[in-house]
Amino acid sequence: MEEECAQEGGLRVKKWCAALAVVLLAAGLAACGNGSPSSGGGKNTASGGDAEKLADQKCSACHGDQLQGNVGPNLQHIGSKFSEKQILNVIENGKGDMPKGLLKGDDAQKVAKWLSKKK
Repeated sequence: MEEECAQEGGLRVKKWCAALAVVLLAAGLAACGNGSPSSGGGKNTASGGDAEKLADQKCSACHGDQLQGNVGPNLQHIGSKFSEKQILNVIENGKGDMPKGLLKGDDAQKVAKWLSKKK
């Protein structure tokens, strides 16, 4: 009897962990972009192209609403670690789990410049 309870409890934990993993994976994929190419000549533009608004729309789901890190790393002081050119390279080409092309063209440049000032 005791062994059956232990097996049943272990099975519940495994099912719960599997369900949690699926939910987290789905949330991560949904949060990090829709995967469709942008229209408008390679630009994803948010009202006026403001870098902070762009970052909020395209980066905060993975990097946090204050850039404190979440699925992706903390970006609050990224400018003290990487140059604007290096940041732009990561935005355009991706790195690790970050997909490439979430921002393109002028929008990518604006966000890279804005992030490079975060020291």
